[in-house]
Amino acid sequence: MDVKKRSSDPATQEMLRRMAKAGHETAWDRLEAQEPQCGFGQLGVCCRVCNMGPCRIDPFGEGPQRGVCGADVDTIIARNFLRAVASGTSAHSDHGRGVAHAFLAMARGEAPDYGIKDPVKLHVLAKELGIKTDGRTDKDIAQELGELALAEFGKPHGFQRMAERAPAPRKALWKKFDIMPRAVDREVVEALHRTHMGVDQDYKNILRHASRCALGDGWGGSMLATELQDVMFGTPVPARGEINLGVLVKDAVNLIVHGHEPLLSEMVAAAATLP
Repeated sequence: MDVKKRSSDPATQEMLRRMAKAGHETAWDRLEAQEPQCGFGQLGVCCRVCNMGPCRIDPFGEGPQRGVCGADVDTIIARNFLRAVASGTSAHSDHGRGVAHAFLAMARGEAPDYGIKDPVKLHVLAKELGIKTDGRTDKDIAQELGELALAEFGKPHGFQRMAERAPAPRKALWKKFDIMPRAVDREVVEALHRTHMGVDQDYKNILRHASRCALGDGWGGSMLATELQDVMFGTPVPARGEINLGVLVKDAVNLIVHGHEPLLSEMVAAAATLP
C-alpha cells in the first residue's frame, strides 16, 4: 500500500500505516474490495425507481435502449442526478432547519446556554426580512426571526426570501428559466414526484428542476443557517489555531465532534473554558 497515493497529508499517511499494521479497514480498503465497480452504475444508466426494475440501458447501443416504463438513457441519467441533488439538498438544508430550531428555542428562553453574540447582525437581518426592530428587545426580535426562518423551509407560496439577495440580472435569468427557488421542502418533494415512473420523461425539464432544487438549498437552508449561526455564535473573523491529529493530547480526554454543524461543538468549546 502506497499511502502517498491515498493522501498528501503526512499525519494521515502515518495513521494509514498504523491502521494497516493493526489490521483496521479504511474507506480506501473498502473501495478496492468493490473493484471492478459496476459499469452501468458508474455511467448512471441503471434505474431502480420502481419495482418493475432494476432496468439498465446498454451504453453501446446493442442491447435494451429503454426501461420497462419507456424511459431512455437521457431520462434515466437525469432522474438519477435529480434524486442525488434532492438528497444533498435535504441533508444540507436540514442542517439549516436544525439551526433555526435552536435559534427559536434560544429566543424563547428554552435553550438558555445559547445567546446572541452579534446583536448588530440580528437587527440588520431582521430589517432585511421586514421585521420591525424599533422599541423591541433582541430576544423578541429573535423570536419573530426564528419563526420566519422555520416557515421558509415549508411555506406553500412564493420564493425564498434570501434569493432576493442575488444580483438583478441573475434573478432575471432564474425567472426566465423558471428556476427561482421556492421552499426547500417543496423543491425536494417535487424532485421525488417528478422522477417517479410515469411523471416527467423530459430530461431537460428534470435537469431544470435539479437547478431549482439546488438553488433552494444554497439560497434557502444554507444561507439562513449561516446568518442565524452568526447571530448566535458571532460573525467569524480570521484566527490562528492548531489543526490536524497533532492537537490531540496524549494524557487527556479528547472529544472529537464529527461534522461541521456548530450547535454542539460551540457548546463543547464553551464548556472547555469553564473553570
